[in-house]
Amino acid sequence: MNHQYHQQIWNTVLQIPVGRVASYGQIADLAGLPGRARLVGKALGYAPDSLQVPWHRVLRSDGNIAFPAQSEKSNLQIGLLQQENVAVFNNRVKLKTFQWQPDLAELLFKLNY
Repeated sequence: MNHQYHQQIWNTVLQIPVGRVASYGQIADLAGLPGRARLVGKALGYAPDSLQVPWHRVLRSDGNIAFPAQSEKSNLQIGLLQQENVAVFNNRVKLKTFQWQPDLAELLFKLNY
């Protein structure tokens, strides 16, 4: 377990604005860890509650929720996304509508790796 990588991932996920989502791969890329999408999922599972990392804003690259449909975690994630006015249909979010597209300023000043 590489805590430095986890911290980079958590810091990146903390930048996702309310009402936006990102994919595991996108977070890995932005955190300077290209190709490490699975590590993003693992790191989110290890995030301390005190950090309040918005794990629910991270989805599969096709917009699907990674948890099995109708599972407790899936239902929790859907509820949290809906509270942020993100539309979820059939366990999926339309990335064209809701995907976070950080601009250069956000990348330079908030994600300093």
